[in-house]
Amino acid sequence: MSDIIHLLPDSVANQIAAGEVIQRPASVVKELVENAIDSGASVVKIIIKDAGKTLVQVVDNGCGMSETDARLSFERHATSKIKSANDLFAIRTMGFRGEALASIAAIAYVELKTKRVEDELGTFINISGSELVKQEPLSCPNGTNFLIKNLFFNVPARRKFLKSNTTEFRHIVNEVQRIALPNPEISFVLIHNDVEVYNLPASNLHQRIVSVFGKNAQKNLIKINTSTSIINIKGFIGKPEYAKKKSGEQFFFVNNRYMRHPYFYRAVLKAYERILPHDSIPSFFIYFDIDPKSIDINIHPTKTEIKFDDERGIWQILQVSIKESLGKYNIVPSIDFSIDADSMIDIPSFSKNSEVKIPSVTLDPNYNPFKENNKGSNYYQKKDIPDNWEQLYSGFENEGKQTSNKLFGGEDDDLSDNTQTTNLQFYQLKNKYILTSVKSGLMMIDQKRAHERILYEKFLRVLKSNVGVEQKNLFPESFNLNAADAEILKEIINDVNLLGFDISEFSDNTFVINGTPADLAKVNSLSFIESLIENYKNNKIDIKNDIRENVVRSIAKASAINYGKTLTVKEMSNLIDRLFACKTPNYSPSGKSVFNIISIEELDKRFKN
Repeated sequence: MSDIIHLLPDSVANQIAAGEVIQRPASVVKELVENAIDSGASVVKIIIKDAGKTLVQVVDNGCGMSETDARLSFERHATSKIKSANDLFAIRTMGFRGEALASIAAIAYVELKTKRVEDELGTFINISGSELVKQEPLSCPNGTNFLIKNLFFNVPARRKFLKSNTTEFRHIVNEVQRIALPNPEISFVLIHNDVEVYNLPASNLHQRIVSVFGKNAQKNLIKINTSTSIINIKGFIGKPEYAKKKSGEQFFFVNNRYMRHPYFYRAVLKAYERILPHDSIPSFFIYFDIDPKSIDINIHPTKTEIKFDDERGIWQILQVSIKESLGKYNIVPSIDFSIDADSMIDIPSFSKNSEVKIPSVTLDPNYNPFKENNKGSNYYQKKDIPDNWEQLYSGFENEGKQTSNKLFGGEDDDLSDNTQTTNLQFYQLKNKYILTSVKSGLMMIDQKRAHERILYEKFLRVLKSNVGVEQKNLFPESFNLNAADAEILKEIINDVNLLGFDISEFSDNTFVINGTPADLAKVNSLSFIESLIENYKNNKIDIKNDIRENVVRSIAKASAINYGKTLTVKEMSNLIDRLFACKTPNYSPSGKSVFNIISIEELDKRFKN
């Protein structure tokens, strides 16, 4: 029997490596921009076509490469960052493995133009599917210019699994944010289909956050700054009142590298405990500066998962640092400078020449507080009890009973009477479940899911008939979104408006709400839009035929009544009537159970003992 083990060709090995490093166009952007930062660039320009499927171009003014380095950079494990295993524990650069360019060149058509300052001519290299097509000198600006065309052209199975352009471009925006936020001294420009999405000039950390997430972020930020022997923590956290129901503005960076860390994320939420609703998420931009020897960044190809030597200690420092900043924000009193001069508090002044007087206290040494006939100046006289004082409390004894009966939907009920009340209908438990009696036992209804099902079927009917009833706003509301969320709203805005909304694009990433559906007039429009976008992202449906249904599902979830809302008996009755008029009352639009029935037999079992 012949030998069956053999070495893979480099082209195949590179494609396999690309499967780990290059997952989508955003991965290409990440690797190329990180290389630009490592090259010392002060300006990085990113040009995207068709969400990166057609073109990803990254241009920088960094140090450039020599002809030899340019060619060698496309070989696997070719790197200038490390020379020995010990160097892995002293890394402060963004890249170091030497896999990125080899992986990209294995699955795309690549053009490279690069030139060093000291060289008269630069180098042009063209590679397609790991094969060198052309290499020649050329005249070009200092720095490096990468063009990546037709990503996954030779791996059609991988290309088939790419999502819609909106989804893929959102991932690109996320990667640009993760790189731009820890590098405020570098200017970034992002252009998609000839439209400028970001133009971020060099600035400080605070201004970079505002430039990325809009002017609304400026009033939301609280500074944190803690220095210890273990770690230095700086950055900004969000004020509690500006917390949102969606994620997207939560960032950890370690030595200027973005990371995910669920353990530290829980530390942040713990610091906000009891000052935020359970469904709200605070913003934070937290930067760790730590000795590279104390962390391991070489545990994942994308380098977003990082291990720390002393996670427990950092957890405590992080939580205390956030609590301290929140405490300063809440404790410092606000001073009102608009007080009239006449109403100013008179604070006596004291000069060096003022006479110092010993405070004196006057007292009556013969005063006896227990002596009934004491008629001194401090004598306390018991006041006479007014007549008919009982009338002050008349009617109170029945108030609790009436409230209870209204809650259950019944009439006045005397618990001492032996008669049985038969018209009790509904009871709201913990402002979350509605309980009602049915023939087979006790029905428990989830009020939020029930309302979602009702709105979902209603909006589907409206969408099919195109007759959404709109109520114009007296004063149009404008709001700003980050680039990723703005792309989502642009994609679904027509379908949203068919349901009775009137939302229009005003300028870059700024929109105006001119009207809302009549049924949702009391809904906070801005909170609703945030919830709508978050729910739309979470549903993750990218098939074109299902986008409108996804919009309806997202709107139903965003506009349904929340847990914690107290309902009257009339509201509960109306909700249940409308629920069981639906085609599918059993399940919410996301497929979760709306109600459950506890049978009489099950209840009897619980009372056998």
